[in-house]
Amino acid sequence: MNWRLMGAGLAVLSLLAVAGCGESQQVTVFKQGQYQGKPDTRPWESAEFKGDKGAWENAIGTRTMGQNEYVRITGASGG
Repeated sequence: MNWRLMGAGLAVLSLLAVAGCGESQQVTVFKQGQYQGKPDTRPWESAEFKGDKGAWENAIGTRTMGQNEYVRITGASGG
């Protein structure tokens, strides 16, 4: 009985070891002059800001001030 359990455990370990060998390469094929990835956009071109860079900069500034411990604790205006 003990040998059967060890044999089953060894079989499971062997299957797990072999399963890890099935990884295929994930290489993008480059085509001359064609970008294959996702196009990049500027952060202020999102639906939230609709291309308004000033509004995006204000939102980032407000977020930064909210993460400043000195401003959060003392209530100071930061600058």
